[in-house]
Amino acid sequence: MRYAVYFTPPQDAALTRAASSWLGRDAFSGAPVAPARSGALSAAELAFHTASARRYGFHATLKAPFVLAPGKTEAELVDAAAAFAGECAPVRLPRLVARQLDGFFALVPAERHPPLDALAGAVVRAFEPFRAPLADGDIARRNPAAMTPAQVKNLHQWGYPYVFEEFRFHMTLTGRATGREAERLASAIDDHFAPFLSAPLEIASIALFVEPEPGAPFTVRAFHPIGRHDQRKTA
Repeated sequence: MRYAVYFTPPQDAALTRAASSWLGRDAFSGAPVAPARSGALSAAELAFHTASARRYGFHATLKAPFVLAPGKTEAELVDAAAAFAGECAPVRLPRLVARQLDGFFALVPAERHPPLDALAGAVVRAFEPFRAPLADGDIARRNPAAMTPAQVKNLHQWGYPYVFEEFRFHMTLTGRATGREAERLASAIDDHFAPFLSAPLEIASIALFVEPEPGAPFTVRAFHPIGRHDQRKTA
């Protein structure tokens, strides 16, 4: 069993519903969602291109999937996530866009946003005590030979290459695509996510996702709104 700390909007948010329809699965309930035809893509084509992203659910990684450290329990992790969320402040991204990153499409901020980077770094540090060290095989599967020295250091120290200076907030929508297929996907994404592109996005929650067994779909185990307790009391 692995856990991860992700950002995802609330289950009933319009962006979550649009993403669940795009990916073909609701990460909160685990239930399949019939994929809608998007632009020039048929439902079958969309299901093919979203297969890899569908297993993880609609999310942005803050603390990458990890096995619980010896002596730690799920209940302690849930409590820690609630406490962390209660001591943070929401982050507002000025503008969300769709871009290709390393071949796959994702929703990303239009430009780097230091408050978001700071929040992500705080999550990495706060939940590190819950992470069991990576096994040698886990490190090898990450292909460290293809990484920069900074990414290799992060992988060994934090269990994930893309943290701190290497962090890039992204909400994955597809697998890798090139050429004409990439063009068709870009057009379909622009059509499907039109209400959310070039619009702000509030990072106002963290979610604890769980993978019950290797290769199983990730689902939301706990969802926590972000907001300092003193601010909530006066809201």
